[in-house]
Amino acid sequence: MATWKINLIVLWAGQFLVMAGMTMIVPFLPLYLQEMGMHNEHEVAVWAGLIFAANFVTSFLFQPLWGGLADRYGRKVMLLRSGFGMAIVMTLMGFAGTAWHLLLLRMLNGTVAGFVPAGVALMSANTPREKMGFAMGTLQSGAVAGSILGPFIGGLLAEWVGFRPIFFITGGLLFAASLLVAWLVKETFDAKEAAARPKQSLLSSFGELRRTRQLPSLYAVTFLIQFSLLSVQPLLPLFVQKLHGEGNMLAFYAGLVGSVTGFSNMAAAPVLGRLADRIGPERILIGCLIGAGLASIPQALVTNVWQLLIARFFLGLFLGGLLPTVNALIRKHTPSGMESRSYSFNSSFLSLGNMLGPVVGGAVSGFITIQQIFLISSVLLLINAFWARSTLAPLRQAESKGSG
Repeated sequence: MATWKINLIVLWAGQFLVMAGMTMIVPFLPLYLQEMGMHNEHEVAVWAGLIFAANFVTSFLFQPLWGGLADRYGRKVMLLRSGFGMAIVMTLMGFAGTAWHLLLLRMLNGTVAGFVPAGVALMSANTPREKMGFAMGTLQSGAVAGSILGPFIGGLLAEWVGFRPIFFITGGLLFAASLLVAWLVKETFDAKEAAARPKQSLLSSFGELRRTRQLPSLYAVTFLIQFSLLSVQPLLPLFVQKLHGEGNMLAFYAGLVGSVTGFSNMAAAPVLGRLADRIGPERILIGCLIGAGLASIPQALVTNVWQLLIARFFLGLFLGGLLPTVNALIRKHTPSGMESRSYSFNSSFLSLGNMLGPVVGGAVSGFITIQQIFLISSVLLLINAFWARSTLAPLRQAESKGSG
């Protein structure tokens, strides 16, 4: 089997375990805080939100640092640093005695994180260009699968073994995934050439990357994708409750609505990746942004849960073509030797969208309805498509003329 295919299989499993570990605590985090002795409902809600967000805050701040080190010392080293580091931190969460302990450990977890962008950078630098779209789409499906199944697995394990053992199990799985990376993943990296390059600060690195006008546009696209899509996330259970009522199966339907986009996303990502290899990632990105924008509109018009499920399933089909094509385009436009830094800046913008989307969506929900938020999300995605069209398509046309 070709080396890049072995890398893809191992990193797919690693992405799955990392994202599952990140999201596994979602269903039982408030209950874990109650087990620690916190019983005031408002206090539990506030602490649960802070603890969940803490990971993204430090991840946003530290990703560019790890990206710079990856370009200097290799992406595989950063994969192992992140994998083993998160395995240790996740295990320590099982010993947390107070909410403060858990908050600090989640912040530490975000600090040592970086497995996902390092994996993307390694795949992009060690995959044939004609297979780039497929590789990025498949890798994305692993992260999405982990995000979907993480809360489901966490909920099941909480019922079977209790809260604390989940952290030990997750830590063990992350440790095992890191060992697989150490044994099986191969990287083509010229350490001498990397060491010969002049050292750059984070600001100077970003300044150099910014000179390639497509890269800031792609970072902005990543932020707006996450911001527009996650702005409705905290309100979906309440919307399901409004559509379904207080009857049986409410929790099941709420979970299904929250995860159905992930399932269709996971199925569509590799297919759209192959298509991007044939017709170009720019076209797939713009088409999927338009499709996602239009697919957001029916969600504002549904009258029952089944209509909402169908609308969100179709939305997920278009989502499968967004982040993989952004990653492929970042690889295309990034100067040689700066791939990890470029992906790490993109990861920071992704984390920023993950943070601000739910916060802003929750804040404005007191003034507008969730149906209106769906429509605003649609407008943001369509604006994003226009922006991508104006910044990326002209370059592709110029390249086509040059090759002709």
